[in-house]
Formats: sequence, structure tokens, C-alpha cells
Amino acid sequence: MEEIIDQLAFEKQLWQRGIELIAGVDEVGRGCLFGDVVSAAVVLPTGLVLEGINDSKKLSEKKREQLYDQIVEHAIAYSVACIPAHIVDIMNIKQASRLAMKQAVEGLTIKPEYMLIDAETIELPIPQEAIVKGDAKSQSIGAASILAKVTRDRLCKHEWNERYPEYQLDKHKGYGTKLHNELILEHGPTPMHRKTFLRKLLGEQLEDRWNRMNVQARASD
Repeated sequence: MEEIIDQLAFEKQLWQRGIELIAGVDEVGRGCLFGDVVSAAVVLPTGLVLEGINDSKKLSEKKREQLYDQIVEHAIAYSVACIPAHIVDIMNIKQASRLAMKQAVEGLTIKPEYMLIDAETIELPIPQEAIVKGDAKSQSIGAASILAKVTRDRLCKHEWNERYPEYQLDKHKGYGTKLHNELILEHGPTPMHRKTFLRKLLGEQLEDRWNRMNVQARASD
């Protein structure tokens, strides 16, 4: 029998302590081979119940889009932040994800009194709690997950797909699927691929292709 989870349990504990401005924070794209890691922070009104909020990966695209509109409509404040692939390569994905979360919180138009974060800590002087699988356990974190996921998917389907149509980003969203791996091997990596993520796939080919790309880029300057 599936466990029934009260997705407002963490929020209710805080509300009972008089804490109302609670920011849910989450990121998406951590495991992608291509593109930005995207984080969102959202502050929802006290007592608001949004039916259907869950881990964004467990929802259909249509449901995510519907919930995205509801979250944006009802939110007291929300913010999205993106950290590009070359910074992911420099920092490593964990630190880049934490930076994206920090920037999302800093982008809020109000300062939250407390943060509920999906399995991470953020270097900000704001009380916080890291909740493992928080996007399925907390409405606030689940809402942030949906905002981040929809934002990143839209980038994949439109802006990034138009920039690199041969990679069919609208289909795999930058994850390491069989199709994506085959297209990388066929066309080589783009500047938006995460170099550190491709070493296992491409090995020495990666260094050769990246060097050629850098030479071509310098020649066109």
C-alpha cells in the first residue's frame, strides 16, 4: 500500500512557530550532459494547498505546465537561476547546484524567514532544513522543482534546440540517453556540453574535438 504523505507537514510545523515566509528550493538538470543546471526558489502563501504538487519528474509534461501556471499565479515570490555548463565543469556539479540554489533565493523579491531545501544546504544566513526527497515530501520544494523543471525543459525545447537542432534536445532534454550519446558521437560536443560529464563517453576523442573547437573559435575571432 502506497504511503500517504502530508506534503504540508514541514510547513505546518513552521507555521505553528509563527514562521510564514517559507522558501522551497530545488534544482533540476544535475545529471544532464548538456546545458545549465537550473534552480528555483518559491514562497507560497500560508495555508495554500495546491493539488497535484509532487516531484516534477513524476508528473507528466502537461501536468507540470498546469501546475507551473498555478504556482506562478499564487506565489508571494519566486525566482529561477541558471548556472551554465562551463561553470559546472569548473566547480563540479554539486557546488554548481548549490550556487544555483543560492542565486535563486537571492533573486526573491522578499527575504524568506526559513528555507526548505531538497537534500542540500545553502550558504546563506537564513534558517534552513535539508529534506531528502523533499520534492515529494514538501509542497514548497515540489513547487520549486516544477518551476525549475518547466523552465529548463522550455530552454531545451526552444532556445537550445534552435541553436543546436542536430542534437534533438527537445526529445532528450540533455540527459545521457542512447539517442543523445549517439548524436554526440556523430557530431561531437557543443560548447554547452559538460566536458567533465563526457569523458567516459568520448575518452580521448573529447580532448581532440574540444581542442579543434577552440582552434576554430579563435580563428573566427
